[in-house]
Amino acid sequence: MAGERGMGTLLHARGGRVWLALHRPFAAAGTALLAPALLLALWELAARRGWLDPLFFPPPSAVARTWWRLAREGVLLHDVRVSLARLLAGFALGAAPAVALGMAMGLWRPVRVALLPLVTALYPIPRIAVLPLVLVLFGIGERGKLFMIAFSVFFLMLLETLAGVRRIEPVYLDVARSLRASRWKQYRSVAWPGALPAVCTGARLALGFALIVIVGTEFLAASNGVGARIWRAYQVLDIETLYAGLATTALMGWGLTLLVSAVERVALPWQHGG
Repeated sequence: MAGERGMGTLLHARGGRVWLALHRPFAAAGTALLAPALLLALWELAARRGWLDPLFFPPPSAVARTWWRLAREGVLLHDVRVSLARLLAGFALGAAPAVALGMAMGLWRPVRVALLPLVTALYPIPRIAVLPLVLVLFGIGERGKLFMIAFSVFFLMLLETLAGVRRIEPVYLDVARSLRASRWKQYRSVAWPGALPAVCTGARLALGFALIVIVGTEFLAASNGVGARIWRAYQVLDIETLYAGLATTALMGWGLTLLVSAVERVALPWQHGG
């Protein structure tokens, strides 16, 4: 009898752990959505009660209707597709050489000593300050937009990669050198795995920054894309469409964060319990 009670207690405890494991992601999602839902509810109430000027703060329900109309018409999806294509292409153009150069600067002191002052000087330049020069050099075509994104993510990715390589325990590199590993072998077998967490962190930050840059660039130098739609809505005081564009930008940023998190779970399983 005591054994049966003990077995029943064990099964109950295991069942409880399984239930918690299955429901924890949903509970976390519910908690994460609580604050935005509360904010939107208060905004809706304030707009309907007249506490906020509905011209500048339309009810979220009205913004949602406008967003759904634009989505049904297909124009919103087209804008998102255009902006994301620019963002991802520019990110690839800037991130690939940045990671390679950051690894080289981290591994070899002469490269670091030669280039770090230049990188340190160029990194703080406000990206918006470069836009007039980019427009002069490339015009308002796609090349200028891609350059703006690539320039914006390059230094962030380079510095994160450099920091990741510099955080590697020197003993690992010493062992590789003592085994007469080639520079490529050191790069591939020691530096890259050691720097990968920092590269993923840099990608997360750089993609968010790239989204800001592409939307801002589309304000002034594009006829399509999410930024261009927001700017046109501002020009004609179509506030509901303006808010719909801002909401779309937020959703794009959230989606990019989820994308990087998914890549991290595959590339860094040891950091996610894999």
